Amino acid sequence: MKKGSPTLIIVIAVVLVAIMSLLPLSKWTGGRVKDFSLISDIVREAAIMQENASGEGSEEIDPALLQAEQENETGETSETRLRSGLNGEIETETADRHIDTIISPVRPSRVGDLVRVEDYTTASTGFANLRAAIGSGKLARIAVVGDSYIEGDIFTQDLRALFQDTYGGEGVGYVNMHTDFPGFRRSVKQSGSGWKTFMANKKAERRYIDIAEQYAVPSGTATSVYEGTKQNSHTASWSRSQFLFISPDDITISVKTDDSEWEERNIAGSPSVQSLEITGQVSRFGIKTSAASLIGLGVWLDGVSGVSVDCMSSRGFSGITLKKVSPELSHEMARFVDYDLIILEFGINAMSAKQKNYSNYCTHMVEVINHIRLCYPQADIMLMGVGDRGQKIGSQVKSMPTGQAMISAQRDAARRAHCLFWDTREAMGGEDAVVQWSSSGLINKDYIHLTHKGGARLARELFNAIQKDLQ
Repeated sequence: MKKGSPTLIIVIAVVLVAIMSLLPLSKWTGGRVKDFSLISDIVREAAIMQENASGEGSEEIDPALLQAEQENETGETSETRLRSGLNGEIETETADRHIDTIISPVRPSRVGDLVRVEDYTTASTGFANLRAAIGSGKLARIAVVGDSYIEGDIFTQDLRALFQDTYGGEGVGYVNMHTDFPGFRRSVKQSGSGWKTFMANKKAERRYIDIAEQYAVPSGTATSVYEGTKQNSHTASWSRSQFLFISPDDITISVKTDDSEWEERNIAGSPSVQSLEITGQVSRFGIKTSAASLIGLGVWLDGVSGVSVDCMSSRGFSGITLKKVSPELSHEMARFVDYDLIILEFGINAMSAKQKNYSNYCTHMVEVINHIRLCYPQADIMLMGVGDRGQKIGSQVKSMPTGQAMISAQRDAARRAHCLFWDTREAMGGEDAVVQWSSSGLINKDYIHLTHKGGARLARELFNAIQKDLQ
């Protein structure tokens, strides 16, 4: 290979980028330069390509939403109406029976460059529970429950860092029992095998469904190992490791931290939620078990003070399966892991380029919010509107024209359910924001999902909005 050849230059460039991705740039520069990971970006892009394998701009409506619409209707079902938005085959006179979503009066939300959180709570209480938790000196917990928009901890990892920079805190919070994409997340290294995962939209037992909308059972010997990373601030180590589970039978669970050997713990059977907790600063936590009766609810890696932010994403979900969350299970889990703010991020998998009426989806989300309030009565609840979504026509990208109808429905759901609302699309810049975000590398090539860079920018916008109301 000749000196200066393009092949040599490319090889050298790839090697340099790979080396740079291993350096703790954020730590060295005090956060002025963000760490990045070549591998996680490749995995992120591959996952998005897999999700949209049916074609660019694929518009898949959540099957659970379609089923719910069908069950709630007689005659012409909402499933028909939703599918008509995808293929345009419905007759005009049928479609005309359903007017566009009624836009509720909008309270002023933008003050200068800041898009404020809209408060539709009954007594305008805002973030009262979160504020009290932060002021108590104990650990304040935030759960961000959503779809693939936040998958891989994108957006939430930066929201977490901002809260922990300001109020203290450590660790990534919730992590599920198994991931099909090791290396996807930058905030934690997760490995393991031997788990069978059950999701809320599949054949899962409702009594084991919490707001993460999944649980796992061992299939033979199951292991899960979690290791901190230095790519995000406050995620290299943590002082409390919790594994929440249910097992009616006496079982044995092996645990390990850092470089220690596996240590067996004998657990007495109980129909209630139990927590295997390890205290002390660690950067690695692992569990292993072959107990067939065990139901693994998840692992929480955090501390005892500051703020913890959990990322609970479920690809393809529209949010309506949250009505399946067990209040009894939630109340039991709250003895170990309770929430002061629950942020709901959904809508992508309930909209399309042609569907204009989202009033039924609005009704479903009102039911969801009220149900989550029943499960976690001490938590503030905030609904995020969908982000700006692009539609490519020829060589031009524009905002999907039905996006505003979805946002109006979501705002109306927040108003009817008396919770908080944040207009994500407006915070991104409003109409055609996707164009600027795409050209700046803030959104992926599907014109829907955020890049790490875009997630960081949006997280800053939301943190500033929440912080304004906490002060």
